[in-house]
Amino acid sequence: MGDAIGQSLVFAIGIGLSPFSIVAIVLILATPRARANGVAFLAGWVVGLAAVGTVVLALIGDDATSDGGPAHWVSGLKLALGLLLLAFGVRAWLERSRAGDDAELPAWMRALDTFTPPKAAGLGLLLSSANPKNLVLAVAGAATIAQAGLSAGQEAGALAVFVAVGALGAAVPLVLYLALGERSRAILDELRDWMARNNATIMAVLALIIGIKLIGDAVSGFAA
Repeated sequence: MGDAIGQSLVFAIGIGLSPFSIVAIVLILATPRARANGVAFLAGWVVGLAAVGTVVLALIGDDATSDGGPAHWVSGLKLALGLLLLAFGVRAWLERSRAGDDAELPAWMRALDTFTPPKAAGLGLLLSSANPKNLVLAVAGAATIAQAGLSAGQEAGALAVFVAVGALGAAVPLVLYLALGERSRAILDELRDWMARNNATIMAVLALIIGIKLIGDAVSGFAA
């Protein structure tokens, strides 16, 4: 189980460092319903990650390993996901902001002031499970857990750790706000601005590193 957690951790960290989750939660914490919306967003984020992981584990099931080694089709899935992440990374790098460029927030981020807790929860759910980059990372992480040949209980435990780490990007600003209240505003605003400016660069680096890891894992799986 420990090996499965370790192998899937890089994908969880990639999800946790998603600029969208951090920028979105910081903006939500500046809305009139900051506390309720923040908790709802985090809950939606956790449910989305858990749902994707559960579906992947259920679909792959016992097919993840064959004759004590990884099934080749799972390695093929990792290869496809790795190539997809490399494409994401190259595109993000080419589209990254240059020094002095103003980072423009998406329209949905500018509308967060009007959100209610159900909408905030729905946003968290969508960003964690339907955002293409996060979806690729969640599928890759769950496939890695499924490929470890664990029991159902061990898979559930490894997935719980994966989801917890993947939720840190949204959870840390929320905990900071709940602990410090308005005193956290300057820290959160600085974090939001930095993440918004460097969104493309962060995603490019993460996608390229994790994409290369996935391709390496796939090659090792084919050779096993």
